[in-house]
Amino acid sequence: MARINVLADDLEFDEPLLVEGLPGVGLVGKIAADHLVETFEMTHYANVHCESIPKVAVYRDADRSVHPPVRIYGDAERDLLVLQSDVPISPGAATEFADCLGDWFDEISLTPVYISGLPREKDDEPPALYGIGTGDAASMLDDAGIDAPSEMGLVSGPTGALLSYAVENDQNAVGLVVESDPQFPDPEAARVVVTEGLNALSDVAVPTDDLVDRAEEIREAKQRLAQRLQNAENDESSQAQPLRMYQ
Repeated sequence: MARINVLADDLEFDEPLLVEGLPGVGLVGKIAADHLVETFEMTHYANVHCESIPKVAVYRDADRSVHPPVRIYGDAERDLLVLQSDVPISPGAATEFADCLGDWFDEISLTPVYISGLPREKDDEPPALYGIGTGDAASMLDDAGIDAPSEMGLVSGPTGALLSYAVENDQNAVGLVVESDPQFPDPEAARVVVTEGLNALSDVAVPTDDLVDRAEEIREAKQRLAQRLQNAENDESSQAQPLRMYQ
């Protein structure tokens, strides 16, 4: 049975932003989400139990505790929530996952920020960031000065299902699409998401020096998860992709 098990019910939020960190192309969402949780030492707020989530248990180094693979962390002072996932969601389960989370999102009156990597080969130019939105959240992108997409495209995987749920249910949601390395974890793309996306959308100033200084360490630490995604079905991870209809 799908449910969100709130652990820290003493935390109170006022229409918070929720940053989604599902594994996807370049692992940009996961790297950004993990960075927020670690930087602000966020509180383990809730566990996510959906039928679509693999039934596995997660443990950390130097810690005997066991946790479910998908969790929500909170920071009441910054009015911020982060969805952190240690496993991919299979494409066949994406719709159920979106339905499971979407109902709870409506109860909390939050605005989700969905993050998706757009596969691009690395060059000397910094990754470009684009913003898409549903409902009234689209105006947030204009206020933040985030560019609109430069070409037609789609977002697939569980992140795409979550955005589709937002459209179908008239829910406010923001999507951040960033050019990302198609083969390896991309801390630079995650830094762009934070500095040009999340910092611009909210009053929260997230430092990113650590993302830059530890880029190689972060890349190596995320490589095992990236390999798991590459070995899975091609459409298992969330990603953005162009739709060149007339080519």
